[in-house]
Amino acid sequence: MESRKLLKSGEFLVSSTEAADVFIPEEFSEEQKMIAQTCSDFLETEVMPRMNDLEKCDRVLMKNILRKSGELGMMGISIPEEYGGFGQDFITQMLVAETTGAGASFSVAFMAHCGIGTLPVMYYGNEDQRQRYVTKLATGELIGAYCLTEPGAGSDANAGKTGATLSDDGKHYIINGQKMWITNAGFADTLVVFAKIDNDRVLSAFIIETAYPGVVIGADEHKMGIKGSSTAQIYFNDVRVPVENLLGKRGEGFRIALSILHMGRIKLGANVLGAAKKAINDSVKYANERKQFGVLISSFGAIKQKLAEQVVRLFASESAVYRVSKDIDDLMNSYKSEYSDKGRAAIDAISHYAVEAALLKVAGSEMLDFVVDEAVQIHGGMGYSAEMDVERAYRDSRINRIFEGTNEINRLLVSDTAMKRAMKGDFDLFGEAEKLFAGIEKLNDGKKEGESWHDEKKRYLENFKKLTLICMHGAVKKFEKRLVHEQEVMNNIANMMMETYLSESLALRVEKLESIKGELPVYRDILDVNIWETACLVRTEAMDAACAFASPEMLPVLSRAAEELSRVSFVNVKDARRRIADKLIEDNSWKF
Repeated sequence: MESRKLLKSGEFLVSSTEAADVFIPEEFSEEQKMIAQTCSDFLETEVMPRMNDLEKCDRVLMKNILRKSGELGMMGISIPEEYGGFGQDFITQMLVAETTGAGASFSVAFMAHCGIGTLPVMYYGNEDQRQRYVTKLATGELIGAYCLTEPGAGSDANAGKTGATLSDDGKHYIINGQKMWITNAGFADTLVVFAKIDNDRVLSAFIIETAYPGVVIGADEHKMGIKGSSTAQIYFNDVRVPVENLLGKRGEGFRIALSILHMGRIKLGANVLGAAKKAINDSVKYANERKQFGVLISSFGAIKQKLAEQVVRLFASESAVYRVSKDIDDLMNSYKSEYSDKGRAAIDAISHYAVEAALLKVAGSEMLDFVVDEAVQIHGGMGYSAEMDVERAYRDSRINRIFEGTNEINRLLVSDTAMKRAMKGDFDLFGEAEKLFAGIEKLNDGKKEGESWHDEKKRYLENFKKLTLICMHGAVKKFEKRLVHEQEVMNNIANMMMETYLSESLALRVEKLESIKGELPVYRDILDVNIWETACLVRTEAMDAACAFASPEMLPVLSRAAEELSRVSFVNVKDARRRIADKLIEDNSWKF
């Protein structure tokens, strides 16, 4: 059997994908569903009943609940069996991230521990470090945290001032400095800390135990949301760290930090799905109970529009998350046959998909913000009351656009990284773009007589890609190396890439699902609404970019191209949204 072609990161812009080659959530195995159910049951029995106490930032309670999740095996999903974990594939890791995403502040603490608190040691540690730390982090015996941000170093992580000097006897590094916004700071046992050794220009990474003399944990921050998560500053005053706790090589810290951020971004893209599904469930249940003017508010068109749009945006994000999860799994398996170290194979596979990681982080966090905002609105005045879960969901959601690199940084990464990968020769982006630009006056929408419904959608998506490539070419030609400073144009291109990837992932999911189950009208409605909205967005972003890079003579040509390449069939979105909402209302919960 011929293996599927594995696209490189960002290559979706110039390549097509077959529906049979993507993974869709409807394909979860029974084992995967059981693991997800275990996580869901844990939230229901151990977390939700204690949420009010957790919201008071009870450090002891949070640590105890985290340890219980470790005893249940939830913390070891991504850890190989030889280090006390379950060694599950990446798709399963993402499913666990999604399921625990419904756990509010607990989810933040749990994901910080399992991800950035544990995996740097798993991926970059030597055998001794893995045996000493990963085996205990995988079971919850130790709780981990990650220390990168400093008062003067946020998005510019390499600007950090925390320093390390080798002791006279050569047995310890002496660490001095300060870290801030550290999740799990109040109860962590181990810290992955980034510091510069002597006069190095780049960071190194260290494993530091909070029990070491000189480690001082500050008071918890008073935050807008995720109030149950311990977030504090940590101070290092002449902390003596054994030289064997240097993580990776000297000067490798920046690479470690970037790789772990890629991992954090992509898992955040899954985590927000669980939070969004809970908010949608809360929304529809309330709409099916609340009466105004003598009828249930779920019967109102304006409410149906909100419920349907929540579904459309979440369904698209979910489709994209599991599409790239399969890509990462396949690349991991490929690398494991080439690498001697499984940890490095895993993190290099995740890091490879940097474009998609940034894309999913932005799309997912903004999707969740939309969903919880509409959830509050559907609840009306009750949505503003702390009695309702959606009030907390609204506050908790906001941090996701800042976590793991701000959405502003990540939008720039989407477009910039794709172009840099193309320049390295990963795929021929600029050659394709140049051909399109050269023939721009002869472009048409490519409509064919008798094309199938799915082929029609594929044509639209190919046209969106063409329009994105045209804008890339025009922007590069105009601004050349200065393009990196034209952040508004880079954002236009990133938004086009992002919405196109989500729409394509959704289209592939519906096509594969229908190949298994036959025609599914409500899923076609979801795709129709999504494509209609994407076409409008792509056209607007393209013209915003074109007005910045094109000459007055060229603008009419670009405008015609944008109109042609964003043309889609008319959709009665009102009726389509009503049908989507009606399914949600009838099911009274997310069952898509």
